[in-house]
Amino acid sequence: VLTIDAELQKKLSQSLANAIKNSPASQAGVAIALDPQSGEILSLVSLPGFDNNFFSAGITEDAYQNYLTDQRKPLFNRTVAGTYPPGSIFKPLVALAALEQGIINEHKTFLSTGGLQIGDWFFPDWKYGGHGRVNVISAIANSVNTFFYYIGGGYHDFIGLGVQKITDFARQFYLSKTLGIDLPGEAAGFLPSKDWKEKTKQESWYIGDTYHLAIGQGDILVTPLQVASYTAFFANGGTLYQPHLLKEIINADGLKNEHNSINNQEYVLAKNLASDENIDIIRRALRATVTSGSAQSLQSLPVAVAGKTGTAQVGADKESHAWFTGFAPYDSPRIVITILLENGGEGSAVAVPVFKEVVEWYFNEK
Repeated sequence: VLTIDAELQKKLSQSLANAIKNSPASQAGVAIALDPQSGEILSLVSLPGFDNNFFSAGITEDAYQNYLTDQRKPLFNRTVAGTYPPGSIFKPLVALAALEQGIINEHKTFLSTGGLQIGDWFFPDWKYGGHGRVNVISAIANSVNTFFYYIGGGYHDFIGLGVQKITDFARQFYLSKTLGIDLPGEAAGFLPSKDWKEKTKQESWYIGDTYHLAIGQGDILVTPLQVASYTAFFANGGTLYQPHLLKEIINADGLKNEHNSINNQEYVLAKNLASDENIDIIRRALRATVTSGSAQSLQSLPVAVAGKTGTAQVGADKESHAWFTGFAPYDSPRIVITILLENGGEGSAVAVPVFKEVVEWYFNEK
C-alpha cells in the first residue's frame, strides 16, 4: 500500500498544469506534498508527464521516440532527479546555521540600503533602496539579500559563516546527498567548495561566491524532494525524515504482513541538528513571510500557514525558476507542499497561487 493520496495527487497536478499553462515561459514544473510528521509522500507531480497505460499496453516505436525526443523531457522525474538552484528558499537553512554558530541571535540587525559594494562589484537587494534595518525574522519574511550577504560572507568587521560552515551545515540536511526515497533515479544535487572551484574552473573562491551561495545562487543545486524534506524539518520542529512511498505491506489474504510492518522511527534520518529555540525562530520567520512578507496572499486561507518564496536566477537569457515551499496548519502541521515552476518567474506571483489553491481545497473540501 502506498502513501499517495489520490485526490490530492489529482488536485496538485491540475493546479500545477494550469499555472504552467498560464506562465509565458514555463513548460515544466514540480509539486510535492508530504506528511511532516512521518515523511510519507502524499503526492509527487512532475510535469509534463506521460501516460503509464501506453507502456503497460505496449507502446509503439513512434510514440516512444516522441517521448525521448520531446524537449520538455516528459519521462524525466523532476521531483527526485531534477536539480535546480534554490534561490531564496535556501535562506532559512543559512539563517539557522548562523543562529547555531552564534554569530547572530534573533535581535541582531543589519542595515539594508539596497545592496553591498565590494570593490568594483555590487551585490544587490531585490528591492531598490533596500529594506532598512532587519533582523533574522524580517530578513526571511521579506527575503532581504543584504542580511544573508552579511551572515554568509561577512562585511567589514562582521565575520560571516564562510562557505565551509554553510555547506557543512547544509550537508546535515542531506543536500548534495540522496535522501534514499524508495524510487529509482534520485539525484544528490550539488554544494560548491573552494577546492572544487579551483580544480574545475581554475579560479579562486571570492567573497562574491559566498554571497551568492548564501542566497541560494551560484553553483548550488538541490532537488525539489530535498527542499520538501527540510521544510518538513521546520514544520515538525526538528526531525529530518526519509521521504517514502511505502505505507504497509498486505499479504495475499488481505492481512497486514506484521514482519514487514512499517515503523516511522525507521525513517528518521536525523534529530538534534539545531536547538529547539533556533528552530522556533525560523518557524516564526516562515510564518512572518505570510503575515507581513512575500507571501501575504496566503493570509486569506482557512488555516494559518508558513513558508518561503524563491526566485532562482538561471542565466541572463532565461526566466528565473519560481519556488514556494510551505506547511499547514502552522501550529500542528499536517502537510508540506513544495512547488517549482521551471522558468516560471517570480515565486510569489507564480508558485504561491498553486500552494494557495491546493491548501484551500485540502482543508475545505477533503
